[in-house]
Amino acid sequence: MRLPAALLAAVVALSALAGCSSDEPARPGVVTVGLQEPGTLLPADVDDQAGRLVTGALWTPLADYDPVTGKLTPRAAASITSPDRVTWTVKLRPGLTFHDGTPVTAKSYVDTWRAIAGENWKTTPVLTKSLRAKQITAPDPTTIRLVLDRPSSQVPAWLSAPGLVPMPASVLASRDWNAFAGHPVGDGPFRLADGWAPGTGGTLVRVTPAEGKATEVDLHVGDPVEQYDAVRDGSLDLVTSVAGDRHEAMHTDFPDRHTTWPLPEAGYLVFPTGDPRFADAAVRHAFALAIDRAALEAGPLAHQVDPARALLPPADAPGERTGTCRPCTFDAAAAKSLLAQSGFTGPTTVYFDPGSGTWTRPLASGLASALGVPVTAAQRPNGQASGPSTVDVKPASASPADLLSALASAAGYTDEGFRQDLAAAEAAGSAAEAGQLYRVAENQLLRDLPVAPLWTGHGHAVWSPRLHDVRASAFSGIDLAGLSV
Repeated sequence: MRLPAALLAAVVALSALAGCSSDEPARPGVVTVGLQEPGTLLPADVDDQAGRLVTGALWTPLADYDPVTGKLTPRAAASITSPDRVTWTVKLRPGLTFHDGTPVTAKSYVDTWRAIAGENWKTTPVLTKSLRAKQITAPDPTTIRLVLDRPSSQVPAWLSAPGLVPMPASVLASRDWNAFAGHPVGDGPFRLADGWAPGTGGTLVRVTPAEGKATEVDLHVGDPVEQYDAVRDGSLDLVTSVAGDRHEAMHTDFPDRHTTWPLPEAGYLVFPTGDPRFADAAVRHAFALAIDRAALEAGPLAHQVDPARALLPPADAPGERTGTCRPCTFDAAAAKSLLAQSGFTGPTTVYFDPGSGTWTRPLASGLASALGVPVTAAQRPNGQASGPSTVDVKPASASPADLLSALASAAGYTDEGFRQDLAAAEAAGSAAEAGQLYRVAENQLLRDLPVAPLWTGHGHAVWSPRLHDVRASAFSGIDLAGLSV
């Protein structure tokens, strides 16, 4: 007998939580986790939270890099060093292997990076635009040597990018990236049993047992609202995203079993600085002051972001923040007065990319109301847009150099002093010195304001009482390998 379509869909939805029913006892060492569908599991092309969660369990990066302190924590690498910030040496830990049993060598990295550089993946610019190594070689199985075209202090941050993990020789030979994304083979604490089933999920199995830690993680793709309720009801252990209509309840439903962490994602309003209407910084500051960021966060962005408090998001911000971001403040009266003084009369259009219209349209409406000039929103045309544009930026590394350069480029901002600040920061002799110089560059962008910061992304998670040691970081999200049960 064939089930009606609606009933069949309900059965499929319920089966997504199979194996974690509240009527069944939890299996020892097995953790059930809810997540949304990853965009891909090809590590160099991942830029979404779900994809980073899974690939972060399947691979071990060379190191972890903290942009605030500049601290480098070696992982697959034993060390990353340089005598002059031009020639860099990466020493790998001995005995690394892929989940297919083949060894992870320095050549694995060199060949993988060569493949990444030849593609148009999310991590490709880290190699081709940021690192810009003249030479990358593997003089022996545990040594990677890089020679840059200039001194740079940012190499540890770039090499810690989660997309620069190695791929086995088999896929580098076949170049069947789609097949590999369905059955990824990494070198991390978990392997993916039986591949990834789109719309359903997959099972992570720990490679080397660790006392008290999860031995298996069952990943279930599903609706965040339903999964949140499943954790609350005891039929799911952890959900890695919290929908907007559960955001407030999270604090009472899980008072001591929820966490929030910064994501490498931020939204900006980019001004066309070459357009005479926006050549005056006063006009750009007026628009920035007219944006009610809190209303965007609570409304169309559904509590998935924080209102921007600086130009750089926390995931890419070096050092401790000092001072305030005046252009991040909503002040409609000051905005209207400043715009009137500038002589700007409008109308203008704010352009957006596909998928960003849900929050750009309310932003444009708010600008029109606060400034008293006609402001509309439209999807960005194929040619050059004739007005400001919203952009959603997802940095691939923790280096502030990448984001600052990308933002300036998007606005056509070519100030020589800013360029010199970036060059000085990159050539700095220490992480602390580089952080101070990047702050100088950030502050210049806030003064000239070719781009206005709008929001920064954050992740949420809630979990059941049986889980402990739930931790998260910006680029990998929840540390599945660290979960205790």
